Amino acid sequence: MRKVELLVPAGSLEVLKVAVTFGADAVYIGGEVFGLRAKAHNFSLEEMKEGIDFAHASGVKVYVTANILAHNDDLEEVRKYLKELGEIKPDALIISDPGIFTIAKEVLPDMEIHISTQANNTNYGTYNFWHRLGAKRVVSARELSLKEIADIRKNIPEDMEIETFVHGAMCISYSGRCLLSNFMVGRDANRGECTHPCRWKYSVMEEKRPGEYFPVYENERGTFIFNSKDLCMIEHIPELIEAGIDSFKIEGRMKTALYVATVARTYRKAIDDYMESPEKYKENMHWYLDQISDCTYRQFTTGFFFGKPSEESQIYDSNTYLKDYTFLGIIGDTDSEGRYIIEQKNKFCVGETIEVMKPDGENIEVVVKRIVNDDGEDMESCPHPLQRLHIDLGIKMDRFDILRRKEEETTT
Repeated sequence: MRKVELLVPAGSLEVLKVAVTFGADAVYIGGEVFGLRAKAHNFSLEEMKEGIDFAHASGVKVYVTANILAHNDDLEEVRKYLKELGEIKPDALIISDPGIFTIAKEVLPDMEIHISTQANNTNYGTYNFWHRLGAKRVVSARELSLKEIADIRKNIPEDMEIETFVHGAMCISYSGRCLLSNFMVGRDANRGECTHPCRWKYSVMEEKRPGEYFPVYENERGTFIFNSKDLCMIEHIPELIEAGIDSFKIEGRMKTALYVATVARTYRKAIDDYMESPEKYKENMHWYLDQISDCTYRQFTTGFFFGKPSEESQIYDSNTYLKDYTFLGIIGDTDSEGRYIIEQKNKFCVGETIEVMKPDGENIEVVVKRIVNDDGEDMESCPHPLQRLHIDLGIKMDRFDILRRKEEETTT
């Protein structure tokens, strides 16, 4: 059985540290240029170096995206950027453009290169093409079934790795290449500027009646004709492994630390349980499903893995996330009096019951006993966004534990 890697996204240094703590084998990040998530916080070179050092101290790898489809005026800056990346030594670069690939091989001949899903990797001939050019890994197109991936595995070299998305948002595109954003608002998704028009609400206009918009009703709120459910393969770890996939990739470089911690922790346990005992994996399935629904999501689908998706894979009545928990903060250092320091993400109050989410799978209900600001003043709640607080929850906690609050059924 091939060793399976859990590959987790991080849109910031803080989230990278959470991903490492909550079970990632590898983390993928983007710099301030040439990645496909321009709206994410992304990493400066200094933050990348700190993140790589932190990850490597725990035996976790870091991959850096440089997967835009480049234009002429990008290429010289790409060369300069790749030289800078060579100084901080990530474990691999994720690239889709053959021009950027060529520059990377010239500038960083010893750097491991992974071919992004943006390169439309739908057959074993493509995998072998990239292998001959020196790529270590190819990210499969999302349009592939498990049968097709298994056929690729049989027809590529043993040392060629297959990486596949197993969880996260799906978009209306071909292998990630979408033209809707560029066509509608001039923001090129293939250069990291997607405005997500697949989540917008649409109406129909008849050409001889300009200005008259006819809603396409699914219910009283209208319909969202491009809006896909989120991918979730937590129930199909055995099939993913049997297909010969080396790296299970989680989507979400724009997600919160709570989301990343929840998904990483759940898939980590599911993979480890299956490797230990298929029976244990089956016995714990209810726990995986319960935990994976604790983060924001848009209902779940298995995508293309078991055949082409039907109309059941779309969400027609809303573009909102389901949300069971609110992210409150991440445990940091302790102060001189033993209180834990956090930067609050959402408001909570003294006397309120919240949860501490631990990397080992434990969730501990606690009552907030005390909140103090940096001036030592007691507070009933935290009134200012991102305020630094010193808190007492009555229990011992560890750095990077996540604080969250259970919510009533709602959407956001």
